[in-house]
Amino acid sequence: MKKILFAVAFVLLATNLAAQTNCSCCTEPNKQFDFWIGHWTVKNPQGTIVGENQISKIENNCVLQEKWTGTKGSTGTSMNYYDTTDNTWNQLWVDNKGSVLKLKGGFSSGKMILKSDLIKGKKVAFYYNQITWTKNDDGTVTQLWEIYDNEHKLLQTLFTGIYYQKE
Repeated sequence: MKKILFAVAFVLLATNLAAQTNCSCCTEPNKQFDFWIGHWTVKNPQGTIVGENQISKIENNCVLQEKWTGTKGSTGTSMNYYDTTDNTWNQLWVDNKGSVLKLKGGFSSGKMILKSDLIKGKKVAFYYNQITWTKNDDGTVTQLWEIYDNEHKLLQTLFTGIYYQKE
């Protein structure tokens, strides 16, 4: 009987270790954006609810999937992933109006900062989008979406959202 129990325990331990080592996206860099995972109510700085966001890990922990629903009818989704070939975080956002936004960046000082490539503008020659997610001490997350010109001058803040975990 002891031999059988020992054999079962060994198989379970070996299976668990194999599962842990076979997770190619369970590295520390792949976990840097995990603070955004959850089902959130999103409010503006004045406290008005502007939408809901569901962030979950899919594809064996390799992708953070975002599903946004705004209070004014907007919807969208993004796929966020850590690219080991250049050690960057990347986001591809698509919404129900056909807008597409591609961002690239990284995690630094408790913040995820992703930027678009330069875009040819109408009012300025070139600009880029920068979105910053900050994990706050109270468990909320602040998302700040800003527009900068090609000389890194802030032109406009498009969105400030504070994420509150839904109960």
